[in-house]
Amino acid sequence: MSPEQHHLREVAADVARECYAPYAEAWDRDRTALPAEEVRRLAELGFLGIAIPEQYGGHGGTLMDALIVQEELAKECRPAAFQIFEANVGPCRVIEFFGTEEQKHSILPRVATGEVTMAIGISEPDAGSAATDLKTRGRRDGDEIVIDGNKRWISNGGHADHYLVYCRLSDEPGAKGIGAVIVPADTPGVSFGAPERLMGFRGIPSADIHFDGVRVPASNVVVEAGGFHKLFGVFSIERLGNATMSLAIGQAALDRTRSYVEQREQFGRPLVEFQNVQMVVATMAMKVEAARLLIQRAATNAGTGLPHAYEVSVAKCFANEMGKEVSDLAMQMHGGNGYTEEYGIERLHRDAHGWAIAGGTPAIQRVRIASELFGRNFNQRPPEAIAQ
Repeated sequence: MSPEQHHLREVAADVARECYAPYAEAWDRDRTALPAEEVRRLAELGFLGIAIPEQYGGHGGTLMDALIVQEELAKECRPAAFQIFEANVGPCRVIEFFGTEEQKHSILPRVATGEVTMAIGISEPDAGSAATDLKTRGRRDGDEIVIDGNKRWISNGGHADHYLVYCRLSDEPGAKGIGAVIVPADTPGVSFGAPERLMGFRGIPSADIHFDGVRVPASNVVVEAGGFHKLFGVFSIERLGNATMSLAIGQAALDRTRSYVEQREQFGRPLVEFQNVQMVVATMAMKVEAARLLIQRAATNAGTGLPHAYEVSVAKCFANEMGKEVSDLAMQMHGGNGYTEEYGIERLHRDAHGWAIAGGTPAIQRVRIASELFGRNFNQRPPEAIAQ
């Protein structure tokens, strides 16, 4: 990292410890979304616009800059880090890369100031990993798009001000008919399901979204039908943000375990003096470091552009599995204390499982990795479905 990035990490770490660590446990316990004043704080610090280009109200930083800040906040408080995630590696990047100038000037500056929050709507009740099976439809009616359908597993659902909705904009089958439209949350016909009660992600709201004859201007179309490949090209940025959440969880689990085994005594000596404990902590450290290097490779190579899909899938798959494994080992090293809420290890482990699902599971990443290695796409559908 550059000296500036080292300083950025130090500043973000201080903010995480001082502003968010004292409240993270309560927000998780009470399933409290990050308060509006805290979103404004992140904006005033410049964190929400760190990777948004300067001409659109941001700071013009690199993807690596955004991930540095996100990691430090996520070590202490995932709901706070999620705001960095959505603003710098989430749906706003689709608008940055493919939106019209009007869309960019309307949305991005307000995201950087915290005035507007934005979430993405891809998954549906019958379209999760098979994203091209989505059925939500946007039909043209004059100078408007009329949207009907349902979205599921929408992080920040019911709380975000705007949604980037992936939907069918033509009758072409599969990916050929899919594009993306900006839908303000207060548009007539938009409604939300009950808040999800998830195992983790408890300070990150999640709810279904229902679209019933929702009308938005045709100028809200960001990517026309047939642009699914472009949409998922930018989604690689989001997947690196997802991987960084897992990295932060693994690093936090390792840091807490190091401190614990040096202080905790059993059989008359500190735990760290037992060889088995040394082996476990060393294993945790190796996996965290490997995940960090894979993420840094993809982010550094991307700069301010799009990362390579292969590098992203390798990083995400490894980091997601690392987060689960290392947080589990941390729980074991803490013994009974690791199973209590007091030490925060069980919270790390719960969240680790969530980030291994969001944005494409490790199984899906392995399919992507194989596709890149062999230079071909592998259709997961049965032969009879392909023939149809």
